[in-house]
Amino acid sequence: MTDHHVAARLATEAGKLLLDVRTELAGASEAERKAEGDKRSHEYLTEALAAERPADVVLSEEGADDPVRLGAGRVWIVDPLDGTREFSEPGRVDWAVHVALWQSGELVAGAVALPAQGITLATPAVASPPATAGKPRIVVSRTRPPATALAVRDALDGTLVELGSAGAKVASVIQGLADVYVHAGGQYEWDSAAPVAVARAAGLHTSRIDGSPLAYNQPDPLLPDLVVCRRELAGAVLAVTAR
Repeated sequence: MTDHHVAARLATEAGKLLLDVRTELAGASEAERKAEGDKRSHEYLTEALAAERPADVVLSEEGADDPVRLGAGRVWIVDPLDGTREFSEPGRVDWAVHVALWQSGELVAGAVALPAQGITLATPAVASPPATAGKPRIVVSRTRPPATALAVRDALDGTLVELGSAGAKVASVIQGLADVYVHAGGQYEWDSAAPVAVARAAGLHTSRIDGSPLAYNQPDPLLPDLVVCRRELAGAVLAVTAR
């Protein structure tokens, strides 16, 4: 089984597990659903990767950061539940599972599962988003859109699309439901590794907000800002964000 298949299968299966948790804990508190979803998905992914790729290292949002990863050639970067708030709210579909593989300095495989939508977007072959002729759509957090995203909206005479998790936001650009995702409020490698791998496979632009490359498996996993957008919009977006 290729790394692409492993990423897609494990993200999908973790998503099914999370849907079961949601049903099982329908009467529990939001905090309980969040905690149990994070825990079970993390345990599933780490155990499955240990079985599928025992020589590789795992960096998970929910696990201890093992410094051995810095000397490893292959590191799986996973977010067992991206968008815990949305997951905990009945009926919301904008949450995700991220599974990505970093190898020798590059993201080489990735999958973003959107379990509540029954969709998994995964490398190596990802359809490019369909053409659009309307105003650019800038996808932002439904609770705290960053000022730089609002500046991009104004500069491009665009409109805002509000969604939950980072994975759901990047997926919306890949699917052609939005055109630009700009984030500057603080993220970690697991928030963007799999979405970026899939976005690149779809031919989208990905970078830091100053236009510099996104680097993964760094000593500090903080990776606070991100741009994912249609290539034809990258110049106009970066002209705003690089300031």
